[in-house]
Amino acid sequence: MAEDLQLPAQQDPHLPKRSAAPPSSGTWRWVRRWLQAVVLGLVLVTGLAYWQWQRWLQPVGGSEPIQVVIEPGSSSRFIGQKLQQAGVIRSELAWRLWSRTLARDWLFQAGTYLLDPNQDMLAIAQQLRQGSILQTRLTIPEGWRIEQMAAALAARNWFGADAFIAMAQVIPPLDWLPQDLTSLEGYLFPDTYLFPVEQVEGSLPDQEKAQTVINAMLQRFISVALPLFQQHSTPLSLHEWVTLASIVEREAVVPEERPLIAGVFLNRLKQGIPLGADPTVEYALNIRQTPDRRLTLAEVRTPSPYNTYLYPGLPPGPIASPGLASLKAVLEPEETDFLYFVARYDGTHVFSKTLAEHEAAQRQIIRERQAKQTAPGAATP
Repeated sequence: MAEDLQLPAQQDPHLPKRSAAPPSSGTWRWVRRWLQAVVLGLVLVTGLAYWQWQRWLQPVGGSEPIQVVIEPGSSSRFIGQKLQQAGVIRSELAWRLWSRTLARDWLFQAGTYLLDPNQDMLAIAQQLRQGSILQTRLTIPEGWRIEQMAAALAARNWFGADAFIAMAQVIPPLDWLPQDLTSLEGYLFPDTYLFPVEQVEGSLPDQEKAQTVINAMLQRFISVALPLFQQHSTPLSLHEWVTLASIVEREAVVPEERPLIAGVFLNRLKQGIPLGADPTVEYALNIRQTPDRRLTLAEVRTPSPYNTYLYPGLPPGPIASPGLASLKAVLEPEETDFLYFVARYDGTHVFSKTLAEHEAAQRQIIRERQAKQTAPGAATP
């Protein structure tokens, strides 16, 4: 008789399957400890990274500003390297990470910067983004000639005087400039200017740097002087206006006398009387008279188109750069019957209606000056 074989009972497919035995309590403890370690590690790493990041952002510190030149076309990475090498920021890596993430749309301007090492990295970046470059100040006084401007610029070691004089003889194609100019004398507006240092003190050719200064001065004439002329009604042309204003500028010392001096000159022009302005002779002969060294008769009689003692009307062009006050005085002159004036050499003038009064005023001024020179205790000239 065959032995009965006991087969394993088949599970009913309609019954739920049996689940695996749950992990032991020891396994759960190990998992929890592992997760806690991971979280703690992440917190420590994050905290350390944050601490290091804040440390990188902090100012380097220093007692003096640092000059840094950012060349055109410099990459953000190169800028960071240059800033770190100069001692302006702590980490080029922090600069690179920040500029590639939080400042991807920032554009840094080329130029020469004077950066404060006591600013943090973000403040330094903001300065480069705004283009707050190092600038140098230039003040051109009213009444200066082109040669005087050239000498002052050469003394700053910006470029040679000859370069400025040569570029001032190149007339740009501006439709408002009078035709047939041979020089920009009178049209280089006297004012205070700010120039990026690399444009005037760098390694650019002298002619290019000189042209930068001239362009700025012409632009200032356009923005300040030209609207003044356009807002007034005058029988003078633009060139005549600037020319007469330049003579007023060189004659007037006391501001309140400018409109009166302009009125005298306009009266003489209307009556066909030569202006007889000493500054025009000085310009023609390239000299400057003083109280102790007045123009001689021979100098006054020296022929020149600029000599307004010999030739009636205005000279061919300006003799200096007139300031706004002199330009305005010619457009708004004081109504007067005076035809003459003579300098007292204290900045003021004596005004006269007739030639006889004028000559008497001249003699009186000479006598007063001689009396001062011979008075006890007077300084010997």
